[in-house]
Amino acid sequence: MKEIVMFTGPAAGLWICGPLMSLIDTAVIGQGSSVELAALGPATVVCDYLSYTFMFLSVATSNLVATSLARGDKDEVQHQISILLFIGLACGVVMMAFTRLFGSGVLAGAKNAEIVPAANTYVQIRGLAWPAVLIGWVAQSASLGMKDSWGPLKALAVASAINGAGDLVLCTFLGYGIAGAAWATMVSQVVAAYMMMDALNKKGYNAFSLCVPSPSELFTIIGLAAPVFMTMMSKVLFYSLLVYFATSMGTSVIAAHQVMLQTYNICTILGEPLSQTAQSFMPELLFGINRNLPKARMLLKSLVIIGATLGIVVGTIGTAIPWLFPTIFTHDKVVTLEMHKVIIPYFLALSITPSTLSLEGTLLAGRDLRYISLSTAGCLAVAGLLLMLLSNGGFGLRGCWFALVGFQWARFSLALVRLLSRDGVLYSEDTSRYAEKVKAA
Repeated sequence: MKEIVMFTGPAAGLWICGPLMSLIDTAVIGQGSSVELAALGPATVVCDYLSYTFMFLSVATSNLVATSLARGDKDEVQHQISILLFIGLACGVVMMAFTRLFGSGVLAGAKNAEIVPAANTYVQIRGLAWPAVLIGWVAQSASLGMKDSWGPLKALAVASAINGAGDLVLCTFLGYGIAGAAWATMVSQVVAAYMMMDALNKKGYNAFSLCVPSPSELFTIIGLAAPVFMTMMSKVLFYSLLVYFATSMGTSVIAAHQVMLQTYNICTILGEPLSQTAQSFMPELLFGINRNLPKARMLLKSLVIIGATLGIVVGTIGTAIPWLFPTIFTHDKVVTLEMHKVIIPYFLALSITPSTLSLEGTLLAGRDLRYISLSTAGCLAVAGLLLMLLSNGGFGLRGCWFALVGFQWARFSLALVRLLSRDGVLYSEDTSRYAEKVKAA
């Protein structure tokens, strides 16, 4: 338990910095314009949620680095980092071009045309940081795979400070509005990426070394990344559907949903260190030389206990902020009323998330990728249908959030059933199902 806390403590701050940047933007923009606040809804879908589709880079890096370190092969670790840095850079350049060419077209699909120009301004500026964001993710995940969460935390702490100061100067004092918030966030992301790479260099690895993967290496990474990509896409699609249905309910509802979703994201991210802990510590217990399934089960039990406790605490605090202090985000009483309508489903969805992430992190560490990808896609299909029915049935924003409750609890239930199964990775002595993937890694 002590080892988990020593790792997850800094990692909690590490994961919270990203959503904190968007939350700072939300708070600053909300003080000036409800229209620009509403525009952050679809804009953050393109900038933040779309970036989650590349979470496979993070998962692949952590797993491959942790596995290689367990074998004591430092040269292999360096080679994998160089390959993944190249893939991150390539994906970042492609996404920067995509944002420039098609960003406005994607936003044009929003049902409220009034917010599209402001949203597009935000997206185009933030899009310049795509290469830095994805390279930074690889460097960050490599450090986490080495069980180091302090180096990346320092980098993102500096980046968050830059973002906050930039928002204050550009938006509050100079009056640049949503464009100023975008510039502050973009610059902070570039600084964070550089500092992540520098932290990796100090560990004796060359974070500025890029290597083009061979066809076999690329196939190995795709084999590991494809199910993770499918899992992340299912989550992104569901959250995008939430924003899509909310945009048809009026500017005030969109603004309220933006505030609640941003505070929700920054609270749920506190559970991510539990997932990362499982991905960093489980491979050695499941596939290492000194394989120890009882210890792996003990680790998961500790993670779930911490997750349940964290869920209740974070759920309570996260609910109290928009309920008791809504003026932090907006002075519009109509927006505040819409925020208060979703307090109950907000808590129900938030409280289960840390435990869910600890279970899913264990499935990822155990290379049970096919199950987690298919189960998450199934949750998307059922919860998406529920979301459509509730939205069209006149339940408003409250209906959207109860659909989110169903999505989160379904993910928790399916992951728990799988891990408790006697055929699951924590109980089965037969590793032949995973042997090929482990050998490739």
